[in-house]
Amino acid sequence: MPRTRIAYMPLATYPEAVANGSIQAATAFAASLECRLHVTTFSVGIPQVSSALSGLLLDVPGLVRAAEEKSKAEGHRLKELVHEVAGSRLDVDSTAREVVLGAALDAAAAEARYYDLSVLPWSGETVAAQEMAQAVVFGSGRPAILVPPSASPAPLDHIAIAWDASRVAARALGDALPLLAEGGRLSVLTVQDEKPLGAPDLAGVLAASLAKRGFNATPLEITLGERTIAKALQDTALSEGARVLAMGGFGHSRIRDFILGGATKGILADLRLPVLLAH
Repeated sequence: MPRTRIAYMPLATYPEAVANGSIQAATAFAASLECRLHVTTFSVGIPQVSSALSGLLLDVPGLVRAAEEKSKAEGHRLKELVHEVAGSRLDVDSTAREVVLGAALDAAAAEARYYDLSVLPWSGETVAAQEMAQAVVFGSGRPAILVPPSASPAPLDHIAIAWDASRVAARALGDALPLLAEGGRLSVLTVQDEKPLGAPDLAGVLAASLAKRGFNATPLEITLGERTIAKALQDTALSEGARVLAMGGFGHSRIRDFILGGATKGILADLRLPVLLAH
């Protein structure tokens, strides 16, 4: 039986859904991966809280029912939107789950572990999109690609790798290589003036190793100047024509209080092309 790559896209509906443009871009991008896509929409179930005053001032049960119904309706709408964008280009299956208030992020991170990678619609203006991305990147143990609404679908014939020879960079490399289109090429990006690298010519060493394995890889050494590391990496990836930037994601969570590494934080603050984050 032939193997099939399946990507996962979790979509929360409460308190807000990700903007249509972000979902459309992520769905179109998933089609370029030559995979199947599984979409899970998460609606909310809000526990009833009894209060002697609740019926006097506000119809609390009515407000709860309205919020739950709106959340379910949004889930149905988002599912239809994904299927509409996918058309015949992408095989999509979908499920709808109701979770208690506040549980969607952990549920999505756990479900993502059953798929090859996650494709996450990104929006810098939507808190729900940011929280979902952080939960899946740092909680699933699987690679995740954040897709901004500006992304255009195209074959993954060029991937840029942010390389500092760290464990998470090696993980990102390993996650990115299976996605590279046949005959595609790799750009290995090493930032020279951001931190001590521990060894000279790291980009050249990795490019040579990849060449021995049959990959077309080019080393590129970057200097920051006045730029942040996130801007320098994305500037270079875009100028070289890369479809995706792959990098290690630094960070951890403690009761949903995220502490991010400088490069990861900068990428999330201004995402300009699809970025694969591995943790």
